[in-house]
Amino acid sequence: MKLKFAILTSLCMLLFLFSNNNVLIAQKNSNHYKSLVELFTQWRSFEQPPLLNGAPDYTVASFNRRQPVFLQLKKKLLAIDTVGWSIKEKVDWRIIWAEMNGYDFNVRILKPWQRDPAFYKSIYTERSDVPAHEGPTHHMVTDVWKYNFPLTATNRKAFMSSLNGIAALNNQAKINLTGNAKELWIAGIRDIRTQSDDLAEIMTKPGCAADTELTQLLKESISSTNDLVEWLEKQSVKKTGASGIGKENYNWYQKNVHLVPLTWDDQVLLLKRELTRSWAALKMEEHRNRKLPLLELANTPEANNILAEKSFKSLIQFLNTQEVLTIKPYFDSAIRAHKLGFYPTEKRNFFQITAAYDPRPLYSHFYHWFELARMDIEHNQNEIRRAPLLYNLFDTRNEGLATTVEETFMQAGLYDDNPRVKEIVYIMLAQRAARGLGSLYAHANMLTMEEAGKIHSNYTPRGWMKTEKKLLLFEQHLFMRQPGYGSSYIVGKYLLENAIAEVAKRNELLNKAFSIKDFLDELNEIGCIPASLSAWEISGIDIWNEK
Repeated sequence: MKLKFAILTSLCMLLFLFSNNNVLIAQKNSNHYKSLVELFTQWRSFEQPPLLNGAPDYTVASFNRRQPVFLQLKKKLLAIDTVGWSIKEKVDWRIIWAEMNGYDFNVRILKPWQRDPAFYKSIYTERSDVPAHEGPTHHMVTDVWKYNFPLTATNRKAFMSSLNGIAALNNQAKINLTGNAKELWIAGIRDIRTQSDDLAEIMTKPGCAADTELTQLLKESISSTNDLVEWLEKQSVKKTGASGIGKENYNWYQKNVHLVPLTWDDQVLLLKRELTRSWAALKMEEHRNRKLPLLELANTPEANNILAEKSFKSLIQFLNTQEVLTIKPYFDSAIRAHKLGFYPTEKRNFFQITAAYDPRPLYSHFYHWFELARMDIEHNQNEIRRAPLLYNLFDTRNEGLATTVEETFMQAGLYDDNPRVKEIVYIMLAQRAARGLGSLYAHANMLTMEEAGKIHSNYTPRGWMKTEKKLLLFEQHLFMRQPGYGSSYIVGKYLLENAIAEVAKRNELLNKAFSIKDFLDELNEIGCIPASLSAWEISGIDIWNEK
């Protein structure tokens, strides 16, 4: 009896110790994740530079002073033990790691405040269709699109406070811009010159003309901007260096910042494959449709409005009734707010040409606006994922998914009512592959931006990239400013389609049907994080670490 009692007592003690140990482990992990969130707050606070004369300080001295603090933050991150964490928690750790690597890369290599005049653009009149501005921007930009005119007293104060930094930043630019990247320099002048026009346009908005203090501030900002343009033009004749970052830097940046498990060579191969596949698929689609009527252009404002309305209804109804995606009440208004206006034939750029035939392929890419509306209305409960990630870390996820759904919606039957529209999908895919391929060669300094633009233009079917040159210039300039952005459409598409394949394979083993609706809904819940991390969380396979 005593022996049984002793054994029972020992077992109880073991169970207690085991249970208590599990509690301690759980508490330890919980505390570790809590410390990650606290570190994230510290990191984001640090990432905001101090002010110099009312503008963000991008001087060499400022970065040198701040470097020890950065190294300490990075050390704290690396000291956090993620053993036993969930995949979601590990993903959050890697997000912060990638952002810190982005800061490090900017300070060491990209140095937009030294190499890239467009970095000093302060006025943005339209919202980007991705979570944050495309490409490197300074920390005190004025997003005019956020304000309603005439301004309320509160908004007027915030608006003028933002404008107050323009002159100081323009003056600082003349000190900081010591780089020798010729093409970035030349192209950047155009962005700064455009700012003068944007500032002048603000003065025509309701209530501005009568506000003498605001008008004076706008005039001073215009004068300062014009002075910067003049200085940039004088300095441009001295610029002789390459603008690309080179293959080695590109590979490090893609792996450690944008978390892409593909090297420069891998991406060239992938984009070449997508370019040839899209051309071949286009020709077969044209053959299949050879007896069908050609698509007609909407060549009047009235025809454009009718076509746009029909397209909106068709897309939303298709996604809802065919169980492709859970439709939120705000999706319809979110996409309608970005209806393309009417453009005469001679003024249409590539995307406007596609929309004049049928806007649905482009409106499929406008999945972007579903995502942004979701961010505005249904704030992510995860603090690390709530605000846009820094350094365009979202590019493979947002641009990749928007490109993925163009083809996915087509394959799911969106154009069964008019197969000719499928041709537009393949033309758009070819254009994205061609422009990304050109940008890869430009970053390797194997081609100039102009030569990269020729690949972009010449390998887009039907000559649709040869009609209006501003789009070509804008895109190749952006891709040079932001390494990897040009290829992110196709690279992100590949990573997300790989995730679809892994989830489908897993479901087959479980004798479970694959649902594109479940996949997209879960992807939306995860948030706008790098595609490789989205794929890890949704499939359980860490493709980045496997590479």
